[in-house]
Amino acid sequence: MKITVKAPANIAFIKYWGKRNEKLRLPANSSISMNLSGAYTTTSVEFDSKLKSDILILNNKEVVGREMERVSKHLDLIRSIAKSKNYAQVKSTNNFPKGAGIASSASGFAALTVAAAKAVNLNLSEKKLSILARLGSGSACRSIPNGFVEWKMGNSSESSYARSLFGSEYWNIYDLIAVVGENSKKISSTEGHAVAESSPFYKTRLSGMKDKVAEIKSALKRKDFTKFGEITEAEAINMHTVMMTSVPPLYYLLPGTLDVISHVLELREKGIECYFTIDAGPNVHVICKEENKRKIQKVLSDIKSVKTVLINRAACGARVI
Repeated sequence: MKITVKAPANIAFIKYWGKRNEKLRLPANSSISMNLSGAYTTTSVEFDSKLKSDILILNNKEVVGREMERVSKHLDLIRSIAKSKNYAQVKSTNNFPKGAGIASSASGFAALTVAAAKAVNLNLSEKKLSILARLGSGSACRSIPNGFVEWKMGNSSESSYARSLFGSEYWNIYDLIAVVGENSKKISSTEGHAVAESSPFYKTRLSGMKDKVAEIKSALKRKDFTKFGEITEAEAINMHTVMMTSVPPLYYLLPGTLDVISHVLELREKGIECYFTIDAGPNVHVICKEENKRKIQKVLSDIKSVKTVLINRAACGARVI
């Protein structure tokens, strides 16, 4: 039986950077995110007793090597739960640049998890699917529930999962992604997490995280856009400071990244409220209210270094289609 699932990428307002347990992908802190309506992965999984090995076709090209091994390892986990020995053919497409810091592994492993589980007739709860997705790619757990999501750090594999704080229709804010780089990162997020603790600012970052999570959840509940934006923007700078002071240092930002940031600051000076955040990549997420969306989209589109602008609202989590 072939199952097809659509799963969104997500943007973290409070970031996930650093792990307490590499094998279980347990994060060093809880995080808060929003699923993205305009950036998603569509994945089909079909198990077949005639196959001699797993097959991965990504964006219409067959993939082998490390990426294939990672997918097979995740399928092995699902096969072990279902007590199945059949291999699978996986076909997956992204509607956005892969490996450029727009959470392609999050949407990819969320879609893979739900599709593979359904294809072997596993009837798992959202919590169980979130835990399973986390084992494939940490941030994938946040692409399972709806809308605005909290990934609870927990203290074990069973207690580290994502849950919906508010649904996709809760707050009509937008995330305009200014794409300034479409190439895959030279250093993956997985490699970056491994050196996070080498930054002299890492422990300081974690020491204030509990209060920061509580503050942004309060701002979300009150729909306090100014407070929400200020926390989000400061958090992005905080994470990239840790990245750039790790050993070796991680420089994900491009000149175009700083160009977009300067335009965001200019927009605010003109009274057009918006805030930036950046994940582990060069592309800038500009968060704004609906009333300012078109003005900001035009400003971003006119920047020479911006290749395209992806428009997103809050979205549902991974779903069978």
